[in-house]
Amino acid sequence: MAIIVYNALCPGKAKPRPRYAALRTLYEPFTESPNRQVLDPGSLVFYFPAPNTVTGEDVLEFHVHGGPAIVKAVLAAIAKVDPVSKGPTGPPKIRYAEPGEFTRRAFYNNRLDLTQIEALGDSLSAETEQQRRVAVNGTINKLTERYEAWRSELLYARGELEALIDFSEDQHFEDSPRQLIASVERQVNSLYSKICSSIKNAFKGELLRGGIRIALLGAPNAGKSSLLNRIVRREAAIVSNEAGTTRDVIEVSVDIGGFLCKFGDLAGLRKSTLGINDNQDESALSLGVVELEGIRRAKKWIFDADVIIVVLPVQRPTDASQVCKVSVDQEISKILVELEAGRQKLFFVVNKIDLVGPEDKIDLSEVSKLLHTIQGNDLVSTGTGQPSLNNLNINRWADFFQISCKDDLNVDPSNSIHSSGIQELLQGLSQGFTAMTTPEVFQDDQSHPMSREESLGASERHRLLLVQCQGYLSAFCEHVSSSHDTDVVLAAEALRGAADCLAKISGKGEAGDVEEVLGVVFEKFCVGK
Repeated sequence: MAIIVYNALCPGKAKPRPRYAALRTLYEPFTESPNRQVLDPGSLVFYFPAPNTVTGEDVLEFHVHGGPAIVKAVLAAIAKVDPVSKGPTGPPKIRYAEPGEFTRRAFYNNRLDLTQIEALGDSLSAETEQQRRVAVNGTINKLTERYEAWRSELLYARGELEALIDFSEDQHFEDSPRQLIASVERQVNSLYSKICSSIKNAFKGELLRGGIRIALLGAPNAGKSSLLNRIVRREAAIVSNEAGTTRDVIEVSVDIGGFLCKFGDLAGLRKSTLGINDNQDESALSLGVVELEGIRRAKKWIFDADVIIVVLPVQRPTDASQVCKVSVDQEISKILVELEAGRQKLFFVVNKIDLVGPEDKIDLSEVSKLLHTIQGNDLVSTGTGQPSLNNLNINRWADFFQISCKDDLNVDPSNSIHSSGIQELLQGLSQGFTAMTTPEVFQDDQSHPMSREESLGASERHRLLLVQCQGYLSAFCEHVSSSHDTDVVLAAEALRGAADCLAKISGKGEAGDVEEVLGVVFEKFCVGK
């Protein structure tokens, strides 16, 4: 059909050389020479014969001048070439492609597998450098090769068990059944650890593709909205001296170091308004229905976030002691204690350091107590008797930064962001994101080397199937446990289910059909000799 279209629009011209550009004039099809209408005087034509094309079928490309009228005329002319349009009934042979149809045809013709198609979709929607890298790694087919290698391991393991079921009474095996089962169990345990690591890496890859959710947590007027505006470099949130300005969750996406970050500026948490089982007193009720709903949404956002930035403002000295206190609101402490330990990365930001004078000291005793409560960490005291951020025992669970969101804090007028500590915070966030998304290392044999980066390309669909595969492998281990008699039939069925899950990832059909399993049996045990 591709050549038919070409001959109709380029009458009298030789067929273009495959995979070479040819300059052609496009004409209205089925018209005589004197009255022939030119559609495009200079179109580049490419012809790609099957099967070595993107779809596995013949492909004809017209690169026409981009005016809407020319494009419309050429498309209308192509439709006229369809024999159905001239009389015979039946489905048209030439029509507009449905959404994703070229990719679907590539899949049906084994030009792309499902993992490559998913990575292609990620490539088209990538907005940041990290998203691009993950998507490109997924298009080179390494993930499919890995899953197929694991499926082959399960196929061979199942073949050994099938041999025990069908031929143990007729054939003599070099190893005893118990030794054979133990060998299969070792193979499965090794594969189980790889799949566990792959599931963890899939979570990390999803952070890169879907974006890292970052919650700004703090009391009213802590400076959360000001910090958000400085990070995104625009007025995304209203800033006011009035407490409780932010009532709803303000979501803003920004690229930080190649990572897509989804910030949530949340309502400030006030006393007596946090906690599901708390009895609301008059003070809480006086906040109003709207602000209470904002606080409820803020709590949900915090528990769903991947990263939490705790904004703690410095308070100006109220006496001659020259000590600027950093207070931790009771409600902030309460919600941090309720977090699942280790699941979210915490950044503590001491804000409004512009209020600290040259001779002033910062009192971080409340922050130290909070850390000791939720993680057993503590700030180290300096010679002045006050804990210091510079001596903080920083670990991968929590980092500390000092900032000011005031625009007039210019030690270096050419770089107000750097002088305010915002740049250091952004660098710290980027380093934290890198640590969060670094893939886990797991052992593999030399015949199937693992690429750490490629494992991040596993999608949510992959992860769910890997979790199912993990469940089947756990069932296998239970069936072959030495604590009771081995049920070889159920063990083999568990391996079949695990292999099916891996086959579904690449879309290559059901795993381990009868012929494949019998091939393994004959190869490894020489049945029928």
